[in-house]
Amino acid sequence: MNAGALANTRLADFARVSTASVDDAAEAIGRIFCPHELKPIGHSEQDFSAQHNCAAFDGFSVNYVAYGGSVSIDPGCLDRFFLLQIPLHGCAEIRTAAREVTTAPGAAASLLSPTMPTRMTWRQDCAQIILLLDRKLVEHRAAALAGASARAVEFDPSVDLTTPSGHALRAGIGDLVERAESLGPAKRLSPLAAADWRERLLSALLNGQHHSSSRAIAVFEGHAETQPATLKRARAWLEAQADEPLDLMQLAEAAGVGIRALQLGFRRHFGTTISAMLQDIRLARLNARLKAARPDERVVDIAFDLGFTHLSRMASAYREKFGESPSATLRRLS
Repeated sequence: MNAGALANTRLADFARVSTASVDDAAEAIGRIFCPHELKPIGHSEQDFSAQHNCAAFDGFSVNYVAYGGSVSIDPGCLDRFFLLQIPLHGCAEIRTAAREVTTAPGAAASLLSPTMPTRMTWRQDCAQIILLLDRKLVEHRAAALAGASARAVEFDPSVDLTTPSGHALRAGIGDLVERAESLGPAKRLSPLAAADWRERLLSALLNGQHHSSSRAIAVFEGHAETQPATLKRARAWLEAQADEPLDLMQLAEAAGVGIRALQLGFRRHFGTTISAMLQDIRLARLNARLKAARPDERVVDIAFDLGFTHLSRMASAYREKFGESPSATLRRLS
């Protein structure tokens, strides 16, 4: 590996793999990420080397991966996680079912989705900072934002690093790398700090990068241009009255339309019922309240404050949206 790539080495104290053997690299890095086919291309066999440094946290990890020479990598479907790959040196060509992407330092990164088959070529001693995010974290958060059940999320694999969102994403990952390096492998992020980083990363990806649930999130949050004014008024009323029992007549009056028309409008434009949307609003508030709860606060008290009357149903719906029970959220962040 040349001096340019070595000069950019990050997370050096978190070394997991350092080898000049192709087979050893494929096996060792495959255990950390997923099994994959790894081959030097061109005349790269004699120049081959592999370095993988990994700082792992709760639900995500940040990695430095570098290959000497040029290599082809075929992981197929990642299955369990999303990978954001930000090049530091060299370039990479990414081929997915959706499109082909070429990445380069400061210009373009790649974002791999677990359900999309992927093949890659890393060239010119390519080195990348790679963010791994647990699949369930992303899918449950997208579902919560869209007011829908959890489902597969597929991102546009191209990330433009020159846009404001791309620049912010790159800067955020840089901050995470520096934080990991400052802590070192002997220390870990506190549960609260890890939760803050998860929120920051999920928000940056789901709000800043286009994906298969982008439209549903825009509609549910009231940002879609095609959403009628009556439904915007209805959603605003639900937000304002979320902790009160649902009164369809008052809701219809606030929206300026009949109850039946309102119900049909919710189905058509939001893809959900009025009561289901109200539940999603309450669940989002419950999640926020639990993350900010004092040590002496209880789930049951917070839930009743937010209008939940059936605690078992609430707990089941919360788990479906956020991938854990309300009490687990409270314990993890307390």
